[in-house]
Amino acid sequence: MQLIVNKGDVGEGLAALADLDEGVFGIIERIELPQDLADRLMELGFLPGHAVSVGQSAPGGDPRVFRVDGCEIALRRETSSRIVVRPAPGV
Repeated sequence: MQLIVNKGDVGEGLAALADLDEGVFGIIERIELPQDLADRLMELGFLPGHAVSVGQSAPGGDPRVFRVDGCEIALRRETSSRIVVRPAPGV
């Protein structure tokens, strides 16, 4: 897995998890967070190669629910914007 501390360009064909629309699936490519936060997300099922879908958000738009590995987990935009995914229709 690639961990990157400084956020940069996500790459061609890739998107930040926070930028996907509700109901869209993505395949996790990398996590651009400090090691301790990335480790915690991986413990929750956010692993490279795993599918994640976007659920509803709180009334103000933050946090937002994501479905991964059979669980629903709410993440703030600040965190979900640092998870890079490859959008995948209807995984």
